[in-house]
Amino acid sequence: MTLTEIITWFETLSPASAGEVARYYTDEAFFKDPFNEHTGIAQVKHVYEHMFKQVGNPRFKVHQRFLAANGEAMLTWDFLFEMRGAPQVVRGSTHLKFAADGRISHHRDYWDVAEELYEKIPLLGGLMRWIKRRAAE
Repeated sequence: MTLTEIITWFETLSPASAGEVARYYTDEAFFKDPFNEHTGIAQVKHVYEHMFKQVGNPRFKVHQRFLAANGEAMLTWDFLFEMRGAPQVVRGSTHLKFAADGRISHHRDYWDVAEELYEKIPLLGGLMRWIKRRAAE
C-alpha cells in the first residue's frame, strides 16, 4: 500500500468504497478526530459509513502530503460537504502511522471544531465568536 493509493481512496470515498476500510487500515487501527476515538477496523468503518448518513455529498481534497523519514505522514485537506443544502468546508490535517504492510495503524485528524463547524451554526456561532473575542482580549 502506498501513500498515493491511500490519498486516492480518501479523495474518492463513496458509500460503497467505505466498506473497503480493511484494505487501508489494520485490524487494530486507532482513529481519532474531534468527535470520535476508536480502535478496531469495525469502528473505523463505522466512522466512514456514518459520515455519508450525516452530511450530503461528503468528499476530501488533499492539498499537501508530507512523508517523514520514519515512514509516518501528514496530510492537509479540505472536507467538503453539504448541510441543509448549503456547501460547507472544513480545513484540517491528518497524521498517519503505517504498519509493515503499508496499511494505516494510526489515524489522527486535527481541525478546529469551533471555527470550522460551531461558528457556522446560527445561534451557537454567535456565542462561539463572542467567546473567541473574549479569549483574545
